[in-house]
Amino acid sequence: MHPDIFEKSIVVEAKHLDKQNHVNNVQYVQWVQDIAEEHWETKANKEQKSNYVWVVVRHEIDYKKEAVLNDKISLKTYVGETTHVTSVRHVIIKNEATNKLLVQAKTTWCLLDSITKKPAKISGELKDLFLS
Repeated sequence: MHPDIFEKSIVVEAKHLDKQNHVNNVQYVQWVQDIAEEHWETKANKEQKSNYVWVVVRHEIDYKKEAVLNDKISLKTYVGETTHVTSVRHVIIKNEATNKLLVQAKTTWCLLDSITKKPAKISGELKDLFLS
């Protein structure tokens, strides 16, 4: 079994830029969070989405190159190591035209019971959602 890779493309808009006219670091963090949530939304069923929520407990981000207005960038994510209540999600962001790595991120997410807001055990069924 291999990790299920979820991907999407984004075209850089003016709202994504900082004072140096390249994508703001905070925007990358938002994209890292957004693609993780989108992956969950496409894989989990209604009951799973109702019973659980994921929260970030750690972000590690390496900024490698800049992206500028109108660049088309690709975002890819997959789930790596999973423990009892956490999983590590990897996100790779590249410039589509050059295939150059822009950002590499590793984010640790904790699974919570949606009602109690306490950590919930990541079942084999949930782990299997992110394998292909």
